[in-house]
Amino acid sequence: MQFSVTFRQMEATDALKDYAKERMQRIKKYFPDPISCHVVMSTERYKHRVDVNLQLHNGLQIAGHEATEDMYSSIDLVVAKIERQVRRYKDKLRDHKPRTDVTPMPYAHTVLEETPAPDARPPEPAPPAPRVVKRDKFVAHPLTVDEAIMQLNLADLQFLVFRNADTGQVNVVYRRDDDSYGLIETEAATA
Repeated sequence: MQFSVTFRQMEATDALKDYAKERMQRIKKYFPDPISCHVVMSTERYKHRVDVNLQLHNGLQIAGHEATEDMYSSIDLVVAKIERQVRRYKDKLRDHKPRTDVTPMPYAHTVLEETPAPDARPPEPAPPAPRVVKRDKFVAHPLTVDEAIMQLNLADLQFLVFRNADTGQVNVVYRRDDDSYGLIETEAATA
């Protein structure tokens, strides 16, 4: 297991690092290596917060966080939370039979920022031109809607772009404010 710890606003101690590593080893019994684990420990006033991000061998991400008055109990609680998630979804992952007739479709994500365009006439303000400030590339893996919701919950994301295994189209599943889920389906444009 690849293991890393970040300490924020607190003293870095080997005892906490070793304790977190020992507790995170429990996840190895559910999944084969390589597993990448990143733990962030921080203090905010009287609360000790632990954030854990796991990436499994198949690219699946699992995230969890807990905050208590003791760092050791925060570690125990977040490991228990992740273990519950893993146990709940382990059967779904094991029983998943990916479709072989649908290939992953790459897509790109771009964040734009508006900046004013240079203009030779200063009296008239020109409309701002968008500027790319961040660019990400993803591969839209074929998933069913249920599997996409499972991945959304495991990674604690707000939305997930995927390729629908049933239709072959790029879809987006997202978390709504009322703790339900929304699905955006794409279609080919008709002329």
